[in-house]
Amino acid sequence: MPVQVRGASDAILNAVMEALREYEADHPRAEIEGFRQNSVAIRVRIIDPDFRGVSRAERHEAIWRVLEDLPEEVQSQLSTILLLAPNETAGSFANFEFDAPIPSTL
Repeated sequence: MPVQVRGASDAILNAVMEALREYEADHPRAEIEGFRQNSVAIRVRIIDPDFRGVSRAERHEAIWRVLEDLPEEVQSQLSTILLLAPNETAGSFANFEFDAPIPSTL
C-alpha cells in the first residue's frame, strides 16, 4: 500500500513520509499513514504483517533506521509512532486514538 498523508501536508510531514517510503519498499504489504496533529506534532501509524511476532523494540529499530537521518527539527515533531501487526489493531487504544484523534488545543 502506498504511504498516505491524512489531511493537510507541509514540508516537515512530507519529509517524514518520504523517509518512510524506504521502509515501504522493503515491506510492500505495510499500511503507512501519517498526519499532523497540531503545529508541533506528527503522528505516524504503520500496520505491517511483518510485525507479527516481532518485539516492540525491534519494530522501532526497523523504523528508526529510515528516520534517523532526518534533521533533528523534523524528528522532534514525531509525537507518535504506532507500529502494529494487523491482528493487534482491534485491541489497541492508541490505534483507536489514531483513527479518531482528540482535537488538539494547540
